[in-house]
Amino acid sequence: MRRSSFVQADPNQLRITPVALAVLFALAGLSMVYGLSGEPAQARMAGWLVPTPDVVWRQGKVWTLVTGPLLEVRFVSLLFECLMLWMLMPRLERWWGPRRFLLFVGATAIAASVAGTLAGLALDRPDAMLGLNPTIVAGTIAFGILYARQPVQFFGVLPMTGRAFMWGMIALTTLFVLIGQEWTEGAAMAAAMLVGA
Repeated sequence: MRRSSFVQADPNQLRITPVALAVLFALAGLSMVYGLSGEPAQARMAGWLVPTPDVVWRQGKVWTLVTGPLLEVRFVSLLFECLMLWMLMPRLERWWGPRRFLLFVGATAIAASVAGTLAGLALDRPDAMLGLNPTIVAGTIAFGILYARQPVQFFGVLPMTGRAFMWGMIALTTLFVLIGQEWTEGAAMAAAMLVGA
């Protein structure tokens, strides 16, 4: 009897996990409310939700270190973050369990916000630290460590191992930071990647 060369996908691996779903809803919900609001409402929301060097370190609004990662104002970045929360992050939650995964998301997001706002303070740049991009990149680091030899289909097209996926994401992130000279974003990414590792 011949074995089929096709491997059936486990439908349970395609389901989003509870904590990843909650983070996705918080990110998408807050971002959509912000995006659909008028300019005066956006300005009020930004004063209470967006971490910048001035807001965090001079005005003392330290809670923005937690709220900023849940707000993404760039639509393409929001789509990418939601897609990665659906496809990649549930694998980490299944591996660690909900509590450790929530700790990972919180620790990487806060580390990124702290590092980015401190870099902005040092470089005298008023850059806002928004979105879960640093946490997503940290998730690729954790994925590359936990699933180093597992074959991965990058968006169903490019076959590679978990480790190669990790190194590819590190290279892309570094390239975007260097080309765009986004030093505060680079500091945020580096802090999240270190915590993720």
